[in-house]
Amino acid sequence: MINKVAFTDVAEPKAMGFQEPASPIMEGIINLHHDLTFFLIIIGIFVAWMLARTLVLFDAEKNPVADKTTHHSLLEIVWTIIPGVILIFVAIPSFALLYSMEEVINPSVTIKVIGHQWYWSYEYSDYAENAEESVGFDSYMIPDEDIKIGQLRLLDVDRRIVVPAETHVRFLITAADVLHCWAVPSLGIKVDAVPGRLNQANVFIKREGVFYGQCSEICGVNHAFMPIVVEAVSLDNYVSWLANIILLSQEDDE
Repeated sequence: MINKVAFTDVAEPKAMGFQEPASPIMEGIINLHHDLTFFLIIIGIFVAWMLARTLVLFDAEKNPVADKTTHHSLLEIVWTIIPGVILIFVAIPSFALLYSMEEVINPSVTIKVIGHQWYWSYEYSDYAENAEESVGFDSYMIPDEDIKIGQLRLLDVDRRIVVPAETHVRFLITAADVLHCWAVPSLGIKVDAVPGRLNQANVFIKREGVFYGQCSEICGVNHAFMPIVVEAVSLDNYVSWLANIILLSQEDDE
């Protein structure tokens, strides 16, 4: 029997955990979340124990005479130092992750993402000599009546972004009208699309696959109907896809 790895790169009903990470950044986000959860559980248990102990030991029937103690210097030092140490353990990995997310690496592919009410536009400008020759297309959600077997309702689009796997890709993100947010959970990307401003996100996709996302900024009545689909393919397949797109674009211009 051949073992196959199943990836969850799309939101599922009643899902409680993260989608499968496909980039080093998303792996770091998940690891940081697990580390923080460990500290939260320990602190929660300790606080619950202290509250229960206080309710039991300082009950009016057991202690009819109130304790006159007002402060304890050693205790105050201890409960000041311990939270500080915990914050240091939390801060070190979080700062390292933030640095990695903001690190600028010379990208092999740059894609411009433009949010509209209510769809996304994409431009591949690396392969054009001027702005007028850039390869671009609009990506709309597939309506319910056009959904085919295997496609996902409210998540699939008529034209996907195609990017090469195991390659540094940069997304330049903006909007044409109102605030949007370009978010793909499996890639660890969630960047605001702001009119008149360019935000960027760098991603290194570690494996081939189809990754789904949605606009994560309330942008109007059809906010829930502008999904995002990123397809990571091998370099050879990417070159073939790009050649076909350029050819179709040239035919449309003629």
